[in-house]
Amino acid sequence: MKEGFVYILSNKNRTTTYIGVTNDLERRIVEHKSGRGSIFANKYNLTDLLYYERINGMQNAINREKQLKN
Repeated sequence: MKEGFVYILSNKNRTTTYIGVTNDLERRIVEHKSGRGSIFANKYNLTDLLYYERINGMQNAINREKQLKN
């Protein structure tokens, strides 16, 4: 089963957060830091990784992301 990651990003002042899911955390963080992540994360300069979870199965990771967003 392929592993996934759920992660939380914030900006320098910790005023906004972003919750995302990916199968390659290192690549995704580099994308966010270079401005090629999500439009929302780029708009609010969300580049600081606050938290991540490694989860077995991408569907399980997506379900966990939805749980955190609620």
